[in-house]
Amino acid sequence: MAGIEHDSADGVEIELISGQRMHDKTSMEKIRMILDDVRSGNIVILEEGLTPDEESKLIEVTMTEINPDDFSGIEIESFPQQTATGGGFLSRLIGSEPSNAKLTVIGPANQIHSLQKDDTLIRALISGK
Repeated sequence: MAGIEHDSADGVEIELISGQRMHDKTSMEKIRMILDDVRSGNIVILEEGLTPDEESKLIEVTMTEINPDDFSGIEIESFPQQTATGGGFLSRLIGSEPSNAKLTVIGPANQIHSLQKDDTLIRALISGK
């Protein structure tokens, strides 16, 4: 990020990426941005996730870039936000449609030691670099 100095050797950097930032990007631009961040050792959290086709393409591109000495791949987990917020009382009261958006966590496979999901929670055990 421009203007923010950090020493990533001290820990793991987490990037929370809004749906608005991803909205105007093509699928390949999204995939490249995610992979570049993850290859740098960052954990990426997408507010709106990827489409199933984009997730498949992300995995496909990742597989072509795996190198035992440099990049061990990614861990990815998603869940629909709709289960937690979309069908709530307020949404029904104001008549808004439930969102199909989903929260997605993506990180380097060599840093994420466990990634667990249930209906309302994603839990990750992450090591430093």
